[in-house]
Amino acid sequence: MLQPKRTKYRSHHRGRRKGVAVAGSTLNFGEYGLKTTEAAWLTSRQIEAARRAMTRYARRGGRMWIRVFPDKSVTARAAETRMGKGKGAPDHWVAVVKPGKVLFEMAGIPEETAKHALTLAASKMPMATKIVVKPGIGS
Repeated sequence: MLQPKRTKYRSHHRGRRKGVAVAGSTLNFGEYGLKTTEAAWLTSRQIEAARRAMTRYARRGGRMWIRVFPDKSVTARAAETRMGKGKGAPDHWVAVVKPGKVLFEMAGIPEETAKHALTLAASKMPMATKIVVKPGIGS
């Protein structure tokens, strides 16, 4: 699963998920993409599950790009632990996703196959998404 090789700090603040994505909001590499319509934290497990579903359906055809990377650590305390004693150890990694961000892109496969693969990936996502197509391609 995806996670940074090294980070400057072990634990992050939770932050606020307001606003819309400016960077990464258009298709840059592929012909078809999966774009978010809501803000969410996308875990490395969810990204990996979507990647597996897409590659399995496309059967090694075409090319795929993952446009998000989980670089924020989420900490967790052990179960049944008393209050205090500081912040917990890093538990998993998430990517902060804002509305309008393109998550995955695909190219080199038929439109129907790409849309179905992206629909499978969308079912693994914790937020609402939509499939986008590069202008001048398909219907």
